[in-house]
Amino acid sequence: MTVGHEEDAGEAVDTSMRIDAHVTLARVHCTFYYSVSCSSTTDQPILECNRARTVAALADKLNMPQFSSLLRRYLHSQLHATDPRNPDDIPPNECPFYDGPLRVFNSACSTFFAPSDLSGIYGMRHEYICSCPMWQDGNPRLDCVFVVTDPQMQGMRGLDIARVLCFFFSFKYLGTEHQCAVVHWFDCIANGPDEATGMWIVCPGYQARNIRNIAVIHIDTIYHAAHLIPVYASHNVVGDIGPHNSYDMFHSFYVNKYADHHVFEIAF
Repeated sequence: MTVGHEEDAGEAVDTSMRIDAHVTLARVHCTFYYSVSCSSTTDQPILECNRARTVAALADKLNMPQFSSLLRRYLHSQLHATDPRNPDDIPPNECPFYDGPLRVFNSACSTFFAPSDLSGIYGMRHEYICSCPMWQDGNPRLDCVFVVTDPQMQGMRGLDIARVLCFFFSFKYLGTEHQCAVVHWFDCIANGPDEATGMWIVCPGYQARNIRNIAVIHIDTIYHAAHLIPVYASHNVVGDIGPHNSYDMFHSFYVNKYADHHVFEIAF
């Protein structure tokens, strides 16, 4: 059993563009979030559209009351890149305030340099990263990604794993458009890959007990989709486990460097 949905095969890109990776939001933004309720007369599920176009509405849909503070710390990091303090240690009232409209997206496209026979004559390829509340089976699809956290280091020593929580969003602040994602960080369990499998092991990150380590990041820091495999225990897997909740049902995961030959070059 593997975690998450089957990855899209991706497409070759025949262009002379030479970059390591570039992420763009979908062309059409989403102006609503889906929710399901039951009819009092038929007990049949009813699909409802609940609009979320502001910071407060998005915080409510994500069930994330700290979303406004996360957004303010993100803006501080963008405007004061040389501030040596840990963003989590900066009081929100010292950070820029934004309470304007948001544009929400359900997917983004990552274009990256991956020279191979499958990637066209210029070695470029792109893939779609999904983060939407309702996928083809009616359940959420929340993909994991590699995020560049230290450009000076190679492989997993310069990357972190994060799960994109529900939505990409886009907004303008002081005339500059910010294209961002809300992510849940994963932590590496060791300083190197597992000796038996050659794969790094990660676990969902928490700032404190039952408080997930969540952040707002710019999509430019996203490099590639990531595929995780559960680290199974010795007992049998029980319960209703599917692609939509697998990341919540296990304590740790292998970063699958064998997902394809592109990832094999990344997750070493």
